[in-house]
Amino acid sequence: MTGLNDPGPAPPAAPAPQSAEAAPAAPGGTARGGAGTVLVRTPATSANLGPGFDSLGLALALYDDVEIALTGDGLVIEVEGEGEEVADRGERHLIVRVLRRAFDAIGELAGTGPFQPGGLRLRCVNRIPHSRGLGSSSAAIVAGLVAARHLHPDGRLLDDGVALRLATEIEGHPDNVAPCLAGGLTVAWTTPGGPRLVRLDPQVRRVVAFVPEHRLATERARGLLPETVPHADAAANAGRAALLVAALTVPGVDPAALLDATEDRLHQRYRAPAMPESARLVERLRAAGVPAVISGAGPTVLAFTTASQVDSMAPEVGNGWHKHPLDVAPHGAFVQDGGSEARP
Repeated sequence: MTGLNDPGPAPPAAPAPQSAEAAPAAPGGTARGGAGTVLVRTPATSANLGPGFDSLGLALALYDDVEIALTGDGLVIEVEGEGEEVADRGERHLIVRVLRRAFDAIGELAGTGPFQPGGLRLRCVNRIPHSRGLGSSSAAIVAGLVAARHLHPDGRLLDDGVALRLATEIEGHPDNVAPCLAGGLTVAWTTPGGPRLVRLDPQVRRVVAFVPEHRLATERARGLLPETVPHADAAANAGRAALLVAALTVPGVDPAALLDATEDRLHQRYRAPAMPESARLVERLRAAGVPAVISGAGPTVLAFTTASQVDSMAPEVGNGWHKHPLDVAPHGAFVQDGGSEARP
């Protein structure tokens, strides 16, 4: 039995501070001339963080494990935990589709043409809740890309930029795939030349996720967004998003600024009809002084606070929520190789 109370094996030690260059971090290391089996671990992620719509993302230390083996023929898929109901999708399974696309992309880059293995065996141990706003689809996409990078003989050609581009094309936006690839706090954006990201080390080390039992499809939540918003709201969000990056990363910033920094006017109120309980929980927590936001497209609520503080606020939280303290994950997806973690 897997779930949020079992976040998965511990990730590698935290990386040394990195400069905030406008380039994506390496997802899971380079290929070693191709290999027969690979185990990839991918973190949960929370996007938007309030005002950073489709841009800001945070990696969380809750992991899915994906083991992929090249076989002689056939396709075998085993799923434990979340997503067991999609184990019979065969070639339509998201990770399989990503693997196929990544193998073809690497072949095109190498000039050797399409490459597809004779067979695949896929085993997933999923702990990230599905359709809850914690990046389960991004974790699957990144797992497939990192695995292809490791398994293909020319996998080194699936470099940082290509991985981010493919992940964004498949997911539709970079806000979750960026922290899943790079870890920490990420700022992602798109350019005519493709998506980019900056990775930052947040001062906040732990958050609390309130996960409801019910799911919410991202497509439904996005469908509630208006085509235009008032200029004043857009301006307010721009200022809050800038303040949020400072509040999360700059030592010495007044912690109280985080409450103002997580205010949103672009998406949360428009999506509230699809998740009224989540919207009300955000309101109650914020009224009590807790910086709380909808995680991604919801319905999970993310609070920048401690479990002990939340324990003292039982009336504000109410019933019907699974409360889970989660560390911020300093690393993105990584490969376990021969019993040790392979990092770039």
